[in-house]
Amino acid sequence: MGIISWIVLGLIAGGIAKALMPGRDPGGCIVTILLGVAGAFVGGWVGKTLFHVELGTFFDLRTWGLAVLGALILLVGYRLIFGKARS
Repeated sequence: MGIISWIVLGLIAGGIAKALMPGRDPGGCIVTILLGVAGAFVGGWVGKTLFHVELGTFFDLRTWGLAVLGALILLVGYRLIFGKARS
């Protein structure tokens, strides 16, 4: 997959992660989108190192699952670190 595919995948994965974890995010919509893009990369790394799963194509369910998993990991971490500081 090319870099544009990763960005699109991350944008959509960030939206899915936000839907799975409703509530106020400390950074708003833009930060959630950026976390989704970074989460796609983190999900790919987690899949390769922990599960020994190679990423498939853009339309592969395994790729989407790993991207959403990575976005959820980053979103939880972001809320833990910056959520308390703003309240």
